[in-house]
Amino acid sequence: MSRKIAQHQYDRRHFCCSLCLNLLKDPVTIPCGHNYCMSCIKSHWDKRDQRKEIHSCPQCRQTFTLRPALAENTLFADLMEGQRKTGHQVAPVYHCYAGPEDVGCDVCTVRKRKALKSCLQCRVSYCEQHIQQHFEVPSKKHRLVEAAKLQENICTEHNEVKDIFCYTDKQCICVDCSMNEHKSHNTVRASIEMAKRQGELGTSRQEIQQRIQSQKKVVKELQQEVEAIKRSADAAAEDIEKYTELINLIEKRSSDVKRKIRSKQEIEGSRAKELQKKLQQEIADLRRRDTELEQLSHTKDQTQFLLKYASLPCRPNSTALPCFNTRPLQYFEDVAASVSAAKEKLQDSYRKEWNKISMTVREVDVLPPQDPKTNITVKK
Repeated sequence: MSRKIAQHQYDRRHFCCSLCLNLLKDPVTIPCGHNYCMSCIKSHWDKRDQRKEIHSCPQCRQTFTLRPALAENTLFADLMEGQRKTGHQVAPVYHCYAGPEDVGCDVCTVRKRKALKSCLQCRVSYCEQHIQQHFEVPSKKHRLVEAAKLQENICTEHNEVKDIFCYTDKQCICVDCSMNEHKSHNTVRASIEMAKRQGELGTSRQEIQQRIQSQKKVVKELQQEVEAIKRSADAAAEDIEKYTELINLIEKRSSDVKRKIRSKQEIEGSRAKELQKKLQQEIADLRRRDTELEQLSHTKDQTQFLLKYASLPCRPNSTALPCFNTRPLQYFEDVAASVSAAKEKLQDSYRKEWNKISMTVREVDVLPPQDPKTNITVKK
């Protein structure tokens, strides 16, 4: 009989949607294997779309490059219908038993359920069923926090709560530690430090988002530049072909100039594409860092938050961005102009004019020159 009851509780646990805590309605399975109500997961991802965040599973945090398409899980739908017809009520998620990564209730004696709250003063975690015991004792006016692994919040040497943060050693300590081995160190209340760092997280994420938008704009402009170079180079090459009279006289020089045009096009196009690729990689790195900061911002445990925050790597330097407004958008147009002028010249002066044409090809630049020592764009 007890085995059947345990099996029933196991089944009810897996029929819950972890977002609404109710029986699954129109169940769908996402690529990582977890199940949700179709409306719940849609609403969850719609909010991420509005914030332009990466889609992920709310339970296992697996991320998806593209938003997964949702289709009803017919097997689960049939099981849910059966549950509704039998009138079974599914318990909320906090009634589920604690797993290896969960905080267990310290009051449960047979099989521990998931803890809902923890008291750092009592050093006890409570599930929904046993938390009332903490309020029934009049003398206990302790502040409850979100369920946390208490052993990580208690000083092993002094057996006291680690509610102070040491700037010098970048770790959480207890009051006794602050008066002994950390006596001369720079310390602050952990709750104050956490509030301060949470504010910095928001500012850092705003800066990252601004950098992403700025660099995406430059990537788009670089692509437009590459396309404009090709159009301009094609037009210039075609203009040379049109002047057959001149080409008949200076066919060899014409071929040389076209090779230079194409060579310059390839060089400048490659430079633009290389920077474009570098900026796209940096955007991807920034997005990964933004995701890490977002996950850190959800950390409720102050010890874990501060330890993880202190271990964050330094933010990499941003790639210097070119300025496209420092010069007119002219590439090979001067080549065509020089060709037109050369056609009107006498045959004995063509060598001089074609030298000018070659010079204009060499002066075509997609990106303004940069100082190799400082990596700063030099305005023409």
